[in-house]
Amino acid sequence: MAQTEVFFYREPKDDSVPLLQWLEDLPMKVQAKCVERIDRLGEMGHELRRPEADFLRDGIYELRASYQGVHYRMLYFFAGKAVVVVSHGLTKKREVPPREISQALERKQLVEADFEKFTFRPE
Repeated sequence: MAQTEVFFYREPKDDSVPLLQWLEDLPMKVQAKCVERIDRLGEMGHELRRPEADFLRDGIYELRASYQGVHYRMLYFFAGKAVVVVSHGLTKKREVPPREISQALERKQLVEADFEKFTFRPE
């Protein structure tokens, strides 16, 4: 059983889950690597470190996966001691763009204000 509960950010206006929409468009091997990272986050929580995860800024972290020279990142934040919310995913070139971190920060504030409304629990 996972020591950290993993949730995904959910848009309440249409119930879309940005991370799942992003994953659907990726090749199957990349999807598998990303899901593996999410599973490790559930197992390790705050203990997950490079090369699998890294701290960006202001409470926002990244899950790191690479395939054939392409770098995939999933931004996440903690919403309690053993609760994590994965905001969304992106493909990066050099660094994670500041606007992506800002988007994750906005979502973090929404989740902190109303956890149930802005989260989805994957099966």
